[in-house]
Amino acid sequence: METKHPLEKFFFCPICGASRFEASSEKSKRCWVCGFEYFLNPSTSTVAVIVSQKNELLAVRRAKEPAKGTLDLPGGFCDCGETAEQGVIREVREETGLTVCHAEFLFSLPNVYPYSGFDVHTTDLFFLCRVESTENASAMDDASELMWLPWNDIKPEAFGLNSIRKGVEQLLAKNLFYK
Repeated sequence: METKHPLEKFFFCPICGASRFEASSEKSKRCWVCGFEYFLNPSTSTVAVIVSQKNELLAVRRAKEPAKGTLDLPGGFCDCGETAEQGVIREVREETGLTVCHAEFLFSLPNVYPYSGFDVHTTDLFFLCRVESTENASAMDDASELMWLPWNDIKPEAFGLNSIRKGVEQLLAKNLFYK
């Protein structure tokens, strides 16, 4: 099976508009008119690991594709000009209404996120997030439902995105949150 170049859908140079924008390496394209070379680097995405006082993990049900209807953890893409910590705080607020008061980096995983017919390469940064209160949590934005899952009941295969599934597997393997 032939591997597609990650910039296969980019036909014209973003600087001069020339159509001689061609593969230069496995992760870049070069314009043979103006000399500009574009390297595809991963986007930053955040994932929130929120654990209740009852030692349950907060999961959301995805309201949109990709993987609509499957389980996920709150999070999403960082915006330009914000840190990863600011991004995870904003994403948690947008999806759950919860206020993160502390975010601690745990680990990262590479991912490919299919969006509008384009594969977005990401580096997903997992954060342990402490929230002010869990009382007023509600599903919003990209989440159609919130649920608190006891660690013993978590099934990684229920999480629809590869990196989230792998991250949940890592969390379970490390036994960080079992009492």
